[in-house]
Amino acid sequence: MVSSDTSSPGPAPTGFTGRHVLITGGAGGIGMACARHFLAAGASVHLIDVDAARLDGARRSLGGEAAVSTSLSGLSDASACARAIDEGGRAPFALVHMAGLFETDRLDPTDRSGWDRALASNLTTAYDMALAFRAARDRQTPSRMVFSTSRAFQRGTAGRAAYAAAKGGIVGLVRAFSRDFAPEILVNAVSPGLIRTRMTDDLIAQHGEQRLAEIPLQRLGTPQDVAGVVGFLCSEAASYVTGQVITVDGGVING
Repeated sequence: MVSSDTSSPGPAPTGFTGRHVLITGGAGGIGMACARHFLAAGASVHLIDVDAARLDGARRSLGGEAAVSTSLSGLSDASACARAIDEGGRAPFALVHMAGLFETDRLDPTDRSGWDRALASNLTTAYDMALAFRAARDRQTPSRMVFSTSRAFQRGTAGRAAYAAAKGGIVGLVRAFSRDFAPEILVNAVSPGLIRTRMTDDLIAQHGEQRLAEIPLQRLGTPQDVAGVVGFLCSEAASYVTGQVITVDGGVING
């Protein structure tokens, strides 16, 4: 049996009072953990997700408080990204972009639809959101962007060629944007390993024991593990950090 999480939540974060944070994929496991992290630190959050039922559930789970707003959007193009940001009602301090699509690549030379969906959902949307955020951001202080790439781009993942390629593209965006947007916006990424979320349930059921054996910390990751790093990258403690990719995988990749 794959071991359960033994990590403690740690002390409540501080330092985001009065700031507004956008979280795409906000109804997902990592998105929700990020929302809780920022709310505990005094921020307001705007969750953007394509799943209406899960988005409603996420807001209820967070207490339905005034500091939480939501947008139902698939972020299908630049205009949709701009609208979703505007629906948050405030100029945002940070963009946490977790939205994406995790599909098997059938490697069928007669059908490139999976490749097209992977790049559109995992890469093009990140580009569109970044530009929309840049136009709408709060200019009173240096802003933050944190993107989600994946360990798949670092080591490759069988059956996920399109996903791995798109997530590698995120790294290119982060490194380019960190120069294009400096010094007004700090741009970084997290690269999660195998994190317990709804998206990875099937993968853990099929290969969890094998993957666990590769992890020096001897446990699977939790959404809170990722949220803590995202919070750091958006904090003043990371005010001299940009263009970086931080791997959150329990030590599987250490180079």
